Amino acid sequence: MPKIAKDNSYQTVITTFEMTPGTAQDLMDALKDAYAAFISKQPGFIAAGLHINDAQTRIANYSQWERREDFLAMLRTEEMRERNRKINELCKTFEPVMYDVVECFD
Repeated sequence: MPKIAKDNSYQTVITTFEMTPGTAQDLMDALKDAYAAFISKQPGFIAAGLHINDAQTRIANYSQWERREDFLAMLRTEEMRERNRKINELCKTFEPVMYDVVECFD
């Protein structure tokens, strides 16, 4: 489970996907498989969460990594490059963006 805290040293990556309701479940299945079979086993991976909106037109993915280099190394693997080509076919756009946690409120 992701742990959001401003005093951690993790690299946070939020990726948003835009798709049609007709491809939403296929895309979610592809993302769940990518995490279960590959991403979660990569060096530096900490945790992730997948979220979908009610209209099934957007998916948000929140992931945490020990270092930004760990996330980038995972993206550069042949397996992830192949998975991303298939993911790209299921959505209109997707964009991973790296963030730093600035503040948390309980």
